[in-house]
Amino acid sequence: MLVLGIDSATSVLSAALMEGENLRGEISVQGDKERASDLLSLIDQLLQKTGTDFSQVEGIAVSLGPGSFTGLRIGLATAKGLAHAGGKPLVGVPTLDALAWNAWGINGIICPVLYARRQEIYSALYRWQEGKLCLLAPYQALHPSSLLVLLDSYREPVYLLGDGVRPFGEWWRQLGSRVYFLPSTHFFPRAGVIAFLGGKRLQMGEVDDLFRLKPIYLRPAPGEGRA
Repeated sequence: MLVLGIDSATSVLSAALMEGENLRGEISVQGDKERASDLLSLIDQLLQKTGTDFSQVEGIAVSLGPGSFTGLRIGLATAKGLAHAGGKPLVGVPTLDALAWNAWGINGIICPVLYARRQEIYSALYRWQEGKLCLLAPYQALHPSSLLVLLDSYREPVYLLGDGVRPFGEWWRQLGSRVYFLPSTHFFPRAGVIAFLGGKRLQMGEVDDLFRLKPIYLRPAPGEGRA
């Protein structure tokens, strides 16, 4: 199944085409999340460079967040528009799940951290068990000190990754020799992973409702009440 993956949850815009476990193409750039045209242009470049007609795409997967409020809205609106216009099935993939996949196969606690501003972060905890990525602690918006307490309670190696790691490095270093920092190449979600995880859902017959699918915000967007 050929799946188009879209991610605009962070400062990086990303689009990819996955066919099963084979990456046909992927483009990632620092983009302007205020403009949907940037994301559409990126997708168009991907299709052209891989010699793919949009009619060949069999499904669309989009990053749901948490992340940038504007970026999530634009990404989901773009994915919904393409799915509706092309009659393609659509699935959403939590951004933290996709980011945690960058630490594939690591033995220990995997902790993706995204910068949420207001001195907060978005995070969740994972562990690989028998080849499956298992969620240990739910998606949440919290202060680094609260995450530190949670991580310390596990008393085992912790692997941190994401764009929220560096801004709060003094907190993580309190874990001493138990903390490991993945390289900056692992700091952002990849559309290829979004497409891969979304493709697995599609192959199992799972499809999200085009009109009811919403971003995962975790806290109120500006001007909105908490959901």
